[in-house]
Amino acid sequence: MIKIDHATFTYGENNEYSVGIRDIDLEIEDGQVIVLCGESGCGKTTLTRMINGLIPHYYEGKLTGEIWINGINVSQQPLYDTAKIVGSVFQNPRSQFFNVDTTSEITFGCENLGMPKEEIKDRLQATIQELHLKKLIGRNIFQLSGGEKQKIACAGVSIMKPDIFVLDEPSSNLDAASIMDLRRIIAHWKEQGKTIIISEHRLYYLRGLADRFIYMKEGQIIQDYSATEFENLTEEKREEMGLRAYVLENLLMPEMLISERTTMELHDFNFAYKNGPQILYIRECEIPANRIVAITGNNGAGKSTFSRCFCGLEKQCGTIIWNGKTYRPKERLKACYMVMQEVNHQLFTETIQDEVMISMKEENEKEADKFLDMLDLIKVKDRHPMSLSGGQKQRAAIASAIASGRSVLFLDEPTSGLDHKHMLEVAEVLREVWDTGISVYVITHDLELIIECCTDVIHFENGTIADQYQMDAEGMEKIRKYFIQ
Repeated sequence: MIKIDHATFTYGENNEYSVGIRDIDLEIEDGQVIVLCGESGCGKTTLTRMINGLIPHYYEGKLTGEIWINGINVSQQPLYDTAKIVGSVFQNPRSQFFNVDTTSEITFGCENLGMPKEEIKDRLQATIQELHLKKLIGRNIFQLSGGEKQKIACAGVSIMKPDIFVLDEPSSNLDAASIMDLRRIIAHWKEQGKTIIISEHRLYYLRGLADRFIYMKEGQIIQDYSATEFENLTEEKREEMGLRAYVLENLLMPEMLISERTTMELHDFNFAYKNGPQILYIRECEIPANRIVAITGNNGAGKSTFSRCFCGLEKQCGTIIWNGKTYRPKERLKACYMVMQEVNHQLFTETIQDEVMISMKEENEKEADKFLDMLDLIKVKDRHPMSLSGGQKQRAAIASAIASGRSVLFLDEPTSGLDHKHMLEVAEVLREVWDTGISVYVITHDLELIIECCTDVIHFENGTIADQYQMDAEGMEKIRKYFIQ
């Protein structure tokens, strides 16, 4: 059993953003699946860090109150003792990897505890069978898709046989199929009687699996719903609370005036990374231009590689003919701006305002503040980018992209880790950008974003464009079938 008694935690920065949670009282019975939900910054992740012992042993700050697990005060025992009973899966699985190959990664925790070799072998075989991992054993971790990495992270925790699993936004970078795989893994743990705490924005895949939904706001628990009570809330009420869709089938497409369809030609988009197999196989095709185009497909289908080639980041890949002009990779570097999935790779300055201005042709504070205001970042414009949440960093990178004034924007998973409110803000910004004549291409696994703002879809499979269509009634049916499995 988990018991949190009047717990308050303040991070060490000592500013208005430093209070993580306030006066939390919570009891979690053994074997329950608990979902922590609420808008970004509401305290979900902080609460998970208290349960797995990262607070106060890793994150600096001031903790008052007590956190008890199975009668032991977590804050007063060493972190390695807590790790024996609480297993953690983080939003970015790469942050918890220590090995290059999958087998070593899965067994790392057991080896760290000095378990006998035969016991580790037995546990490994059981984990492979339980989580259906046979195809992933003995693989190079760096060659895995996002969904495959998440499975390895889950396996590395599962093999330790903890009583409690803590997952922080585990679905944020997963495709539709991988999310269903994640659901099956959580269901397996539940069948074993494990206690599972999940901090999430995406809620639909936990329907019928979760026992309670704990709604948080501004660092406090506002409401503790049973599964039945949460199910009985209207979609409008959940939206008012800032939550993502709970029933994907109920999503409706808003009215959108779609402009006349124009296209650009792609030639010889064939690509393989050094010493690796070919990833892209696009000889000739036309794709929509001057639109908001969703690029969909399972993890590993070639979407991100296509975006790198399109933007000219890979020098030997293809040509584009658009408006009668030929764009080779060098020309495309000047015409395109790309927001990467891992936004930390493109945040360089000391403040968010500087981050936006550095991408402008001529620096202009007033213009920079306009873009920051559009994306609900004006209050944090003087903060260091690395001090922001994942969702805020994502929006900062989007603000920089818009400020660059390029004619083509590519965004790789721009709503990863965003709540409903900020997903809608990103959708609105993309529509405004499109209205200025910019072509927008969005790599996404987010059905809500696609329905909210995309005019077209390009679907990738195995390095090729398997289908493309407009988001009309027929397109809506296609995209529903892909996401609702």
